[in-house]
Amino acid sequence: MNTANQYIQIRRDLHKIPEIGFQEFKTQAYLLSYLQSLPQEHIEIKKWKTGLFVKIKGIMPDKTIAYRADIDGLPITENTNLPFSSEHEGMMHACGHDFHMAIALGLISNLVHERINDDLLFIFQPAEEGPGGAEPMLESDEMKEWWPDMVLALHIAPEYPVGTIATREGLLFANTSELFIDLKGKGGHAAYPHQTNDMIIAACSLVSQLQTVISRNVDPLDSSVITIGKITGGTVQNIIAENARLEGTIRTLSPESMKIVKNRIESLVKGTEAGFQCEAVIDYGSMYHQVYNHSALTSEFMKFAENNTDMEVIECREAMTGEDFGYMLKEIPGFMFWLGTNSEYGLHHAKLNPSESAIDVAITLIEKYLRYKGV
Repeated sequence: MNTANQYIQIRRDLHKIPEIGFQEFKTQAYLLSYLQSLPQEHIEIKKWKTGLFVKIKGIMPDKTIAYRADIDGLPITENTNLPFSSEHEGMMHACGHDFHMAIALGLISNLVHERINDDLLFIFQPAEEGPGGAEPMLESDEMKEWWPDMVLALHIAPEYPVGTIATREGLLFANTSELFIDLKGKGGHAAYPHQTNDMIIAACSLVSQLQTVISRNVDPLDSSVITIGKITGGTVQNIIAENARLEGTIRTLSPESMKIVKNRIESLVKGTEAGFQCEAVIDYGSMYHQVYNHSALTSEFMKFAENNTDMEVIECREAMTGEDFGYMLKEIPGFMFWLGTNSEYGLHHAKLNPSESAIDVAITLIEKYLRYKGV
C-alpha cells in the first residue's frame, strides 16, 4: 500500500466511527493505536480528555510549532451510500474532521522519520463542533507544558477544487454563539384561548422581532447574522401550547457587534415576557471567538505556497463560519486556511463527499512548510 492510499484508508476508517464532542472514545483509541505503531524514540504522547497531544522532539529545538486537527463528528444521519459510511447511527463526519486527522497522522509519520530541528506539537482536539474543546485545552497543564510559539490548522473547503488553498490575513471566520430561548406560558383547550397564554404566538412574534436586530442595530459595514433554525412547541393540534423553544445561531464579524446583538436580543425577550405574560430563559450555549490570522505568518505562508508548490493560492473573503480554533489564535500567533476538496455538497450536509486526493496534497504542502519553518 503506497503512502497516499494508506492515509485515504485511515480517513475511511475514521469516517466510519464519528463521535460527538467529548465522546470521541473510539476515535482516540484509533489514533493512539496508529501512533504507537510508529517509532517511539522521538515521540511523546499525552492524553487530554478524549483528545491527544503528540510531540515530536526536534534535533536542535529553538521553538515549538503546533498543528491542530479537530476530531469530532456531527449529529447528522449520513446519506452518501459510500461503502465506508458511518457505522454510528445519527452521526457523521460531515465537516471533514476525518480528513483533518488523516492529514495530521500523515505529517507525524513523515516527520518522525525525518525530523526537523524544532519541536513539533500535534494537537488532536475534541469537541470543535460543540461544546468547544479549544478553550479548555489551552488551559490544560499539558498544553502549558508544551506551549507552542506558533500554531496552524486547515479546514476542508468543498467549494474549492483540489490543488487550491484559500486564506487571508486578519479576520477569516466570524465570532459565533449558539442561541436557545425557552418560553413558558399557560396552556389550555383550543376552544378557550382567553384562558391561556399561547407560546406558539409568542414564539412567532419573537422570531419576527429578532429579524430586526441586525437590520436596525448593527452597522451595515460590520455584518452580522441571526438565524433561527428550529422551533418546537405544543403537543397536539387542539391544545394551546404552554411551552415553545427557539434554537438558532448568532454570527458577527466583531466582538463588539456580538455584545450589541446579545443585548438587543435580551431586551426583546424581556418585552416578550411582558407582552405575552410568560417566562423566558436565554441560553447562549457554545460561543466561539473569531478566527483572526496573524498577518505576517499568513502572508509568509501564502508566498511560500505560491513559490514552492504548484497549488493555486487564493486570497478569500472572510466567512460567517464559526471555528473554535479562534481561541488558539487569540493566544498564539498562527493561521488557518481552507483546503480545496471539490465536493458537490457543502459542509454539514448529509451527502458531503470530499475528494480524497486532497489528503496527500495537504500532507505534501504542510510538510514542506514545517521543514521550511523548522530548519
